[in-house]
Amino acid sequence: MSAPEPAPERTDIGTVPVHPGPDETVDPSASRTSHAAPTRIRIPALGLDQGLVGLRVQQDGRLGVPKDPARVGWWSDGPRPGDPGAVVLVGHVDSATGPGAFHGLSSLRPGDKITLRREDGGNATFTVRALRQYEKDALPDSQVYATTGPPALRLITCGGTYDRGRGEYRDNLVVYATPSQPRTSGSPKKQ
Repeated sequence: MSAPEPAPERTDIGTVPVHPGPDETVDPSASRTSHAAPTRIRIPALGLDQGLVGLRVQQDGRLGVPKDPARVGWWSDGPRPGDPGAVVLVGHVDSATGPGAFHGLSSLRPGDKITLRREDGGNATFTVRALRQYEKDALPDSQVYATTGPPALRLITCGGTYDRGRGEYRDNLVVYATPSQPRTSGSPKKQ
């Protein structure tokens, strides 16, 4: 039995609070933030380590999705790692040809680490706090696409039951993560 094919042109992942633009871009300068843009994602628990594709909001007000199901995209007009608000990454769960980039996302657990490599060569590491599944029409846009508040990370893919008649999944899965705290090595050494 082959994997169902989600409609790649569908972007039912909520309405994003930014201006419309083309669905993919690699121009990170469009964002007016102070931190470096993410260029790569690494999720050891999934064996995922790949470069990111920039995504923009489409004319319907929804964030675009990567054209290639094997790629992960990031909301290039949204917050960057370290900025107030949530860095948003989007990937397909599957396609007609097999698993998508975020196929194993539902297996993440609180405490799992996600590292974003930035264009300045630094890393931003996040810790998974929760996974939530929402009906596509009930995605809490203001929580997922947060542009204020503490720095955070959101990973989004399709989830739930596949509706063959509509050619799409009924739900979205959102992974909520917060910046990891640096490890401390314990007590200072006595002199």
